[in-house]
Amino acid sequence: MKKLILSLALVGFVTVSFAQKKVVKSAERNFKKGELTTALTEVESALQDPETKDDPETHLLKGKIQTKIYDSADETEMSTVELGKDAYSVFQKTMEMVGNDKESKVGKEVFEDDLAGMPENLRPYSMETLKNSTFQKAIATYEADNLEMAYEYFGLASEISPTDTTMNFNAGYLAFQLDKTDEAKVYLNRLLEIEDYDKLNAYYFLIQIASGADKDPEEAYRLVTEARKIDPNDKTLAEFEIQLLLQLDKLDEAMKSVVAALENDPENTGLLLRYGYLLEQSGDMEGALAQYEKSVQVDPDFYEGNNYAGAIYIEKARVILNEVGSLSDEEWEKRADSMNKEAEEYYVKAIPYFTKAVEIKPEATNILEILFQIHTKLENEQEAEKYNQKLIELLGENWMEG
Repeated sequence: MKKLILSLALVGFVTVSFAQKKVVKSAERNFKKGELTTALTEVESALQDPETKDDPETHLLKGKIQTKIYDSADETEMSTVELGKDAYSVFQKTMEMVGNDKESKVGKEVFEDDLAGMPENLRPYSMETLKNSTFQKAIATYEADNLEMAYEYFGLASEISPTDTTMNFNAGYLAFQLDKTDEAKVYLNRLLEIEDYDKLNAYYFLIQIASGADKDPEEAYRLVTEARKIDPNDKTLAEFEIQLLLQLDKLDEAMKSVVAALENDPENTGLLLRYGYLLEQSGDMEGALAQYEKSVQVDPDFYEGNNYAGAIYIEKARVILNEVGSLSDEEWEKRADSMNKEAEEYYVKAIPYFTKAVEIKPEATNILEILFQIHTKLENEQEAEKYNQKLIELLGENWMEG
């Protein structure tokens, strides 16, 4: 009797096990026929059963079914991204179950190539299919100017293939554009770990994030220093370095850096401007003026160069007029006229630079006010009134009160 009971129990066990395997077989058939909703329901059922839930081939089948659904799903829907992420997780789980052995039967199926032009019934719907489909969805959404979705797909593609430089760079770039700076850093830093990859663009963005969103000039400077080891002559990095040294009040180092940078790029107006600024900070007003004027010679439409050159002449006039004000009565009688005349000459020299500046930026009210004041001091009434009218137009009748 005991043997009979045991035999019946074994029959029941085999019947249940066989029934679950039939569910898996049915899911495979429906997968191949394109009955994907039914196939997914069946494989989910098999994954709930103790007899089939630990079989890596059951998980593999689920990943394939999800990938096939994902491949034809609407790329504009966030649910499609979530489906892709779930399929990737299922493939990862499958590989864990076979000890991440890519040479195993299951491993080979997970990473089977999905070649272009392959007939539908022969496509593997593997991890490679998932990656390729994700890339195509990323391109489609990017070309449709749907940057948020393009970012999601490039991000998923980079998770599927962490060493793919195209996926990581595009994910990092779009995250940067969308102000997702923490996410951008993940992808861009990943690029820095990849050998034989031109990392300069990744460094450019990381430097901007550190100095901008993160407000961490020390980290930005560290990144610049690393990047310059790759290309010491890169002009963009040279400008970044000088700008950061100024932020960090490392004027001596900034001076050395800008001089070296100008040797490689002597007509770079930005570098000339910074060099002038550094000279001005060191008290060398004549040297600063020479650099500002050179920047304008290189590019007559360089707004900052015109503005800074004009400002030096105004400063020269201010110093003289302050000195006049401190003269004794006796000295004032002897020197005031000549000194006032010298100050006026500096005002005259400033006029062309400020005039050009407002030609470049007609609504620069601060420069318009300077020109009004200069012409007023020089008693050029017609010119002064011209700038008065422009200021009234921009700021209103009571602009002087402001």
